[in-house]
This record gives sequence, C-alpha cells and structure tokens, in this order.
Amino acid sequence: MSGRYNAFGPYLRKKFGTIVYKVNVDAGFTCPNRDGTLGVTGCIYCNNDSFRPAKCKPDMPLHKQIQNGTSYLKTRYKANNFLVYFQPFTNTYAPVEELEKVYREALSEPSVIGLAIGTRPDCVDKHKIELLQALAKDHFILVEYGLQSIYDKSLDFILRGHDYRTFTEALELTKDRGIHIGAHLIVGFPTETREETLAMADEISSIPVEFLKIHQLQIVKGTPLADLYEREPFYTFGYHEYLDFLVDFIERLSPYVVLQRLFATAPDDILIAPRWGKSRQRIIVDIERRFEERGAVQGAKYACVRG
Repeated sequence: MSGRYNAFGPYLRKKFGTIVYKVNVDAGFTCPNRDGTLGVTGCIYCNNDSFRPAKCKPDMPLHKQIQNGTSYLKTRYKANNFLVYFQPFTNTYAPVEELEKVYREALSEPSVIGLAIGTRPDCVDKHKIELLQALAKDHFILVEYGLQSIYDKSLDFILRGHDYRTFTEALELTKDRGIHIGAHLIVGFPTETREETLAMADEISSIPVEFLKIHQLQIVKGTPLADLYEREPFYTFGYHEYLDFLVDFIERLSPYVVLQRLFATAPDDILIAPRWGKSRQRIIVDIERRFEERGAVQGAKYACVRG
C-alpha cells in the first residue's frame, strides 16, 4: 500500500497488532426484497453469485464454514486472528433470538476476534442493536449497511425498497454504542451525474460512517438490470475513467473513513458490463499508481469541499 488512503488491512493491523483476515460465511439468511415482504427478485442488480466465494455455502454448518475458512487462511497466510463476515443477503433479517445464537456460535471459535455483518438499514431495530452492543463489549463488531446511494431517485431505480432517510435513522440507532458502522456504495448508476456521485463523498464524510466499501456498478446475468441493459443499453465506467473517478472521490472523502473495498470483480462467466479484463491484483496496482501519478491523498480536498 502507498499509504495515500486509509485502507482496512493496515487499520486492523494497527488496532490489533497483527494481521486479521475475514472469513466469509453464509448463515442462510434471506432478504425482504426476495421473500415477498418487499419484492421477490431482489434489487435490480443483485446476483449473489457475483460476490459469494465458492466455499461459502449455506448448506454447510456455520462452524464448519468457519473452520474451513480459518484453516485455509492459517495454512496459506500464517494468519491467527479472524473476523467472521456474514455476507450474502441480509444478516440481521431474523428474530433477535436466532441472531444471538448464530453470532455467538461464530464468536465461540477461539481465533475469531469479531464479526462483520452485512445488512440493510431497514432490517435493524432497538433489540437487534442492543444485542450487537452487548457483543461489542468484548469483540470487534462491524455492521455494514447497504446504502448503495444517497439519492432516492437511484434507490427507486434499483428497487431498493427503502429511502435514504431509512439509512440515516439506522445510523442514529447504531451510533455511540461501541458498534463500528460501515456503508456500501455503488457508483455509476445511470440516474446520477458524475458530480452527484462524487458529492456522496461529502455526505458520507458528514455522518457517523467509519468504514466504506465502494464499487462500480456491474451488470451481471440473471438480474433485472441485465434485462434492462439489453433493452436500453446505458453507459458504464471505462477502466481508466474509473481509476480517475476513484481518486477524485477519495480526495473528497474524510481521511478518517476507512476504505474496505474500492472495486468489484464479478466472475467472467456472469459479467456483462463493464468488462475490463483486469485481474484483482492488477486493479489494485493501477489504483496505487494513479494515486502516485496524481500526487493524491485521501481527504486532500475534503476541507475545501466542505468550506
């Protein structure tokens, strides 16, 4: 890492004094946008195969998923400390008693020091947050809210099923409880201008979000977005354009926000657009290079943007 932006790996090393790896698990949760509560097809872009690791299978007991994941990482990277990442679908979408059982099972593994929980802001309540607060007294607990956009017009376009106010209400419920708060953003929606998308950096910097995942909109097979794209093609990020956008965005972002992810890489067999033909490692190298070429640093334009 160049040290030009506040990355998650170095943050964890500094906090815990050692390398910490994430172990992805699928605890079998569903989503209100799939079970009929809000919808049945999911968000317009959603195909969980685009980000679910091959070894992350809900038909395997949770403890077995964790053991398999930690064993692999211990062997390959000599790692000893792990965060269990509840990734697919909505991982607070169950009665609080069920959630407590699942979370405590994950934390019972000796090498697990905490949890990262991916969820929707409309799927938390007072009792679920109180559970996470109790767990956070002894463990690192990170709730990753799927925000996707701050603009209601974009949330409507993707059939998200909630508005931006729902997200800010979830933040109010979660903050100041010892729970770490993260957000996911998707950039490149055809409903937004480049400046509107860049302005999300200003908004994120002004609210209690500590961690951020950013990735470009990807069109993958088996989604309503793929059907729409086939009927009415729209522009998606070119590779070098995205590198410059990312640098511009991160320069406007508070230097205190920790960046967990900067791009997405859906499998080639389901990816429709944009097809960059770059490996994950190549993209990381090129992001670093673009920061260096431009002399850019996270937060360099944060103060001037905020006046």
